[in-house]
Amino acid sequence: MSELLARHRAVMPSWLSLYYETPIEITSGSGSRVTDAEGRTYLDFFCGIVTNMLGYDIAEVREAVERQIATGVVHTSTLYLLRGQVELAEKIARLSGIPDAKVFFTNSGTEANETALLLATCARGTDQVLALRNSYHGRSYGTIAVTGNRGWKNSSLSPLNVHYLHGTDRTAPAFRGMSDAEYIEACVADLRDVLVTATAPDVACMIAEPIQGVGGFAMAPEGLLAAYKEVLDEHGILFVSDEVQTGWGRTGSSFFGIGDHGVVPDAMTFAKGLGNGFAVGGVVARGDLMDGLTAKGVATFGGNPVSMAAANATLDYVLDHDLQGNAARRGAFIMEGLRPLTDLSSVADVRGKGLMFAIEMVDPVSGAPAPALAGAVLEGARERGLLVGQGGVHNNVLRMAPPLTLNEEDAREGRDILVDTVTAVDTKVRTA
Repeated sequence: MSELLARHRAVMPSWLSLYYETPIEITSGSGSRVTDAEGRTYLDFFCGIVTNMLGYDIAEVREAVERQIATGVVHTSTLYLLRGQVELAEKIARLSGIPDAKVFFTNSGTEANETALLLATCARGTDQVLALRNSYHGRSYGTIAVTGNRGWKNSSLSPLNVHYLHGTDRTAPAFRGMSDAEYIEACVADLRDVLVTATAPDVACMIAEPIQGVGGFAMAPEGLLAAYKEVLDEHGILFVSDEVQTGWGRTGSSFFGIGDHGVVPDAMTFAKGLGNGFAVGGVVARGDLMDGLTAKGVATFGGNPVSMAAANATLDYVLDHDLQGNAARRGAFIMEGLRPLTDLSSVADVRGKGLMFAIEMVDPVSGAPAPALAGAVLEGARERGLLVGQGGVHNNVLRMAPPLTLNEEDAREGRDILVDTVTAVDTKVRTA
């Protein structure tokens, strides 16, 4: 055990996850690559859990932060006017497509989702919330309550009355073999049944990820969330799109993930990639919804000058360099090379949009979820010089979210390492 790992285990909680049998310390980075304390360099396809959206050591972001720090002001709180906060809010409000949008900044996706839930429950005067099975919305009391993934739920206690809907469970026995249209029809029928049988008349909102991040990049068929919203609108129920992982062009096909469903939500939450590693999150919502809170509000660190400098520079970089287009091109290139992996008996699925893609591992004989095989791919990829993530309800999914700046050479290298590693793991398990 390394000296740093021993110290970590002595003072950090046991439930704070670390990747790899021998955890690594990342000490530097440039572009799409990072270097650990031992001097080993890796191509990074997970980027701090979908957070270092532009990669590492981006001059425009670094210089913007340095300019702000040079003023001597790194914090004032929202009790004072913050120029960078207003400028960023104007950009996000415009890009959101939400009518008369207003923005509130937080420090994380968890806090952003808490804020959205507060807005919705106050507006509707009820604690009832609809969420999707297999979802993840954060680690706080309220966001755990709306998370539909048992592996991340520490308690059944909840400040909310939550009912879970279908949306990404096409392989469940009840839906297996259905077409997209048939599955959407069944899910909408279930929503109507839930509203008739399980809820009281008033429901605050539905919250949903267009692509479920921790859930292994599982996604509803395009059009399902639009079909859900038609029903929600009949009852005045608000819709919140959790864009913490799908925002800023990552899916390639739309700037926010919900765009693929043809829906304009009442509110969207965001975080992670917007600050390219600096802590920033927030909510963009209809002005009347955002203004609906009657008590006082403040954010001590939300919208702080340094994070706003980083986020403004990051968002400008995304727009100026058409990184949504780059995500579409590089993602299609990688997926084309990964799809043949489904011919292997230990690979159940290869899925994704843009630079957000996943490989689902199963037992080659029984077809049951195989978290150990996913772990073997995680380790094998690192040995070959590639960092990836692991998730899914059964922890059997490899998930990848390279920086949106990914070039063709790095895309090819990462794709080839994945193919090589998954093939090697499959061969080993079948011949064991």
